[in-house]
Amino acid sequence: MSALIALLPAGIPAGLPMEADDLSEFGNDAWWVIGLKAVTILVLLLLLTLFNIWFERRVVARMQHRPGPNVNGPFGLLQSLADALKLIFKEGIIPKAADKVVYLVAPIIAVIPSFVTFAVIPFGPEVKIPFTDTTTALQLTDMPVAVLFIMAIASIGIYGIVLGGWSSGSTYSLLGGLRSSAQMISYEVAMGLALVAVFLYAGSMSTSEIVEAQDDLWFGLVLVPSFVIYMIAMVGETNRAPFDLPEAEGELVGGFHTEYSSMTFALFFLAEYINMATVSAVATTLFLGGWHAPFWIDEVWAGANQGYWPVLWFLGKVLFFVFIFIWLRGTLPRLRYDQFMAFGWKRLIPVSLVWIIAVATIRAISLDGGIDRQYLLIGIGILAVLFLALFFIGGTEEEEAPAPAPALVGGFPVPPMPTGGPVRGAAEPLTFDRRSPVASTASQSSSQSTAEPSAATSSAGEEI
Repeated sequence: MSALIALLPAGIPAGLPMEADDLSEFGNDAWWVIGLKAVTILVLLLLLTLFNIWFERRVVARMQHRPGPNVNGPFGLLQSLADALKLIFKEGIIPKAADKVVYLVAPIIAVIPSFVTFAVIPFGPEVKIPFTDTTTALQLTDMPVAVLFIMAIASIGIYGIVLGGWSSGSTYSLLGGLRSSAQMISYEVAMGLALVAVFLYAGSMSTSEIVEAQDDLWFGLVLVPSFVIYMIAMVGETNRAPFDLPEAEGELVGGFHTEYSSMTFALFFLAEYINMATVSAVATTLFLGGWHAPFWIDEVWAGANQGYWPVLWFLGKVLFFVFIFIWLRGTLPRLRYDQFMAFGWKRLIPVSLVWIIAVATIRAISLDGGIDRQYLLIGIGILAVLFLALFFIGGTEEEEAPAPAPALVGGFPVPPMPTGGPVRGAAEPLTFDRRSPVASTASQSSSQSTAEPSAATSSAGEEI
């Protein structure tokens, strides 16, 4: 790993050096400062989860012209706390066919990585701790590969979902776990590719240095395609609507957590909402300037990026992304699973690769000189349009329709496949021949069953 870290700066274009001394302020805090930061992050995430649940209910209720929670506490603010207490005191039921150890450990594996990822998220600049003379950065720690650390830790949470679905001993839970793992892995690829352009522009993988690189202009404005790709991928990775395929109620009852209840279900629920806050915090850090004041307020107010004010800007940007999550849930219908996976592998990943090549070319030529940037951007735009046109132009080869499977005697008729093979959307109405041997066999069996009770009745009457 040390050799890999040593090679990272060599891949960064000239003129964007990454100084190791920039991270010297981390790792020197006293033990009580580290503990205070860790406890503060834990409490903040728990309170943010309670608020996000209430916020989602209120926003969706307003979209659907309903009042939403308004009884427990002012504006219903204590409704999330009441739900949490209900889950705590509910009876925990473990299915008889479940693997008990894995069944109980899986929710813990899912929820712990969601907390750990916030260790490298910067909440603000260096500040002075109240009632003390100690100054420290509003970030638990940082490292030269902090963004890779976030991606690696987030991938561990997939194991909790897979093990939870497998250990439940239910077919529906197993299918939901497999769907969720395939979905999260697929969209993590596009998410990681979207971040490469940020690394090229910032010249670092450290979260604090990426925030400092956006002091003048946010990367979300410069790298719009990367920003859009990341936003789509983060919705898919968190299993949120319209990408909540693992919870498809019509097919899988409740997904990987069908057999969970009480606190074990609460941990999965907590992991989902903290992951939603995690990807929102990463998007804020990498694309919206992190804790820097929005709308260039610091140009007219010098203290906007000093003290504890940046924490307010950071939380405001995170809640902006949370609102987008809620907005999508209340607006868009759920996708079909094959459409969703095809969109990730056949659309997002190829577009991400083309965009990375374009960004790397622009950065290399801009730093080394040569071609005029205006003509370069025009050429890249033309290539992007042609590349996108490949998705819509070009016919598909016609395949021979497979022969319909023969119907079993006494079984249900098997409808034939469409003429041109599987089709997208609604298929043509199916018609069945009522004179088929299957139907005649079924009618004969039904007539025999109706005749048997009458014979039994007559024989019983003779005995009497």
